[in-house]
Amino acid sequence: MRKVKGYFLSTCGWCKKTKRLLDENEIDYEYEYLDLLSPSEKARALAEVSQHNPRKSFPTVVVQNDHTEVVIGFKEERLREVLGL
Repeated sequence: MRKVKGYFLSTCGWCKKTKRLLDENEIDYEYEYLDLLSPSEKARALAEVSQHNPRKSFPTVVVQNDHTEVVIGFKEERLREVLGL
């Protein structure tokens, strides 16, 4: 079963485009807006992001199937490829 998680900032235009792409294609996913989290939750989420994206840039989308794929930034073609769209 595929698991998709997005790490976004609520003020980021590229994050909004990524979220819209996921929504328009009815992808089941979890997400967090890191800028809206409490300090302790933000620290936890940043630690998760840094495991996949050491630069800690946004958006970061982690797709787990048989293996893990990470898409950093709004890269529509790569997202569609990883998600099988």
